[in-house]
Amino acid sequence: MKAITELRYHPNLHARTLAGGKSRTIGVILSNLENPFFFDIYKTVETGAHACGYEVVVANTDYRPEQLVSSIRLMIGRRVAGLAVVVAEMEPALIEMLVDSPIPVVFYDVGTPMRNVACIRGNYRKGVEKVIEYLHSLGHRRICFVGHHSQLEPVKARLNTVRAAAARCSPPMELRTASVSDTLEGGRQAMGMILDTGYKPTAAVCVNDVTAVGALRALRERGIRVPQDMSVTGFDNIKLSEFCSPALTTVHMPRETIGQIICDRLVPTDDAPEFVDREIVIDPELVVRETTGPAPVD
Repeated sequence: MKAITELRYHPNLHARTLAGGKSRTIGVILSNLENPFFFDIYKTVETGAHACGYEVVVANTDYRPEQLVSSIRLMIGRRVAGLAVVVAEMEPALIEMLVDSPIPVVFYDVGTPMRNVACIRGNYRKGVEKVIEYLHSLGHRRICFVGHHSQLEPVKARLNTVRAAAARCSPPMELRTASVSDTLEGGRQAMGMILDTGYKPTAAVCVNDVTAVGALRALRERGIRVPQDMSVTGFDNIKLSEFCSPALTTVHMPRETIGQIICDRLVPTDDAPEFVDREIVIDPELVVRETTGPAPVD
């Protein structure tokens, strides 16, 4: 111990893993740490891993496929004990790369359950349908969808559900869309793009809470009152949705539950639950707050 102190020695954990063949590190890859939805999941995984004596290595892709490739290779190279991939930009070749590795993997919203892969999925169709049904019951007939990264499958799935649900209404709801980025500014710009066309929606359905708060800013800048002139809904129920003004009507996705499932799957413990299903579906719930109300009378 005296020599360790004098030499300021620190063990090389990577070398120890190579020598012992056992890692005490969990990897987490996320699409956007600027969005609290992803950060909340990461924090839950980190807390659970630390409680079991594991460390967590995190990588943020910012929705860039090339960064995702680099991050996956990094995690495999570090011989992490398990890997959580909470991204939307996944490609089939990357899924094959992970399936061929010996690492236990948990995907969120992408991939297919396989021998070393478990999947968690949000039932976005159910959540979006609840939003459309609720807005239709309030008399809204002209709506818009504020999205981001429209080429990504999870975003396309939400938009397609909005389209289908709006078309099933009687009378059908008119719909316009715009997508920029998964940021507050992206939501603000997308909302502005819709309004600049001259279209006058009575409700905005936003792909998540971050874009919804940005959309609220755009409406406030133009003197459009919420919910008197236009209703706005989000998705995820991050803390910001409760504390913004007016408080945001949204769809609750339990990030802590998602993070705990990931941790239970990837951190080996004696009392860890036995999992039979390799695919878990999370049902969201509508949370009504102050940004929605009856459609204005034309």
